[in-house]
Amino acid sequence: MTKLRILIPDAYTSDLSSERAILADAEFVVHQAHHADEIPLDDWQTADVILLWHRIRVTPELVARMDRCRHVVRVGVGFDNVDLEACSRRGIAVSNVPNYGTTEIADHALALLLSLVRGLSSYDQRLRHDMAGRYFAEDVPVVRRLRGATFGAVGLGRVGTAISRRAQAFDTSILFYDPFLPEGHELGTGYRRTHSLSELLQCADIVSIHTPLNSETRGMVDRAWLAKMKADAILINVARGQLMDLDAVEEALRSGHLAAAGLDVLPDEPPDPQHPLLKAWRDREEWIAGRLVLTPHAAFFSADAYRDMKTFAVEIVRDFLATGVPRNNLNPDWLKFAAHARVRSA
Repeated sequence: MTKLRILIPDAYTSDLSSERAILADAEFVVHQAHHADEIPLDDWQTADVILLWHRIRVTPELVARMDRCRHVVRVGVGFDNVDLEACSRRGIAVSNVPNYGTTEIADHALALLLSLVRGLSSYDQRLRHDMAGRYFAEDVPVVRRLRGATFGAVGLGRVGTAISRRAQAFDTSILFYDPFLPEGHELGTGYRRTHSLSELLQCADIVSIHTPLNSETRGMVDRAWLAKMKADAILINVARGQLMDLDAVEEALRSGHLAAAGLDVLPDEPPDPQHPLLKAWRDREEWIAGRLVLTPHAAFFSADAYRDMKTFAVEIVRDFLATGVPRNNLNPDWLKFAAHARVRSA
């Protein structure tokens, strides 16, 4: 029997100990590419399974090269880099790994918020500059009491719920908007639900975004969106950078309408350091000092989360080989086109 061939086109690590422990007899073909054309055509044509990180886009043109592939597993949660329709028409099941990193992302979101409302970066910079002369608490932007504030979650899935639970522990009241959750979900959480995004934006002191990136949400945080936010509110984004128009965020911060922002993600990664907002932040211009916290798409990361992500991805492959049923399936219509396809076992 032909050995199962697993292609990892855009791996972030060459350590395959987790993968080999689960599928010891498989052949792993590993690249650390940024574009599909960097990988030999034969590797695409002979792969039975593809473990995809997030640098490479699975386009219809790429799917056409995938002669043997029957399963694409996105090693992560977001799947905006995979053309699901093209995979379906090729009889390829697509799965993701939604059950890793939730606690890390939730902790990170609260860390961004706490860094702003407790002035951590301002105090840190102040003391580095003049420890004796500036050893005082006053005259920092944003610092405020969290107790009694309204925390608005845009999306209340796994991550949105985990972040809201943590925010509630700081004595905030939780408000959420999620049109995809059935009515009555709020009774299970005890959180207050709005049936319009506008209502949430107008009421929340902190707005935290937890939506997937798709054609409907791309660029949704624009000038009109930010203008609806309560004056002096705080924006937190640990979801996807392309949900935001960074020019609009810069304008809202510069005008003072938006008090502060904690961003783990940016529309372009790595970003253009000459963007007006990022340049002002980097140059420590007075108007932005203490009002913006940036991290490098790191909310998901810990050694435990990395191990979970890699392990769970290969377990999904293993189970598909055994049962023919893809866990966390993103394109259930793949079955309509899969009569000709046979799942290869190791």
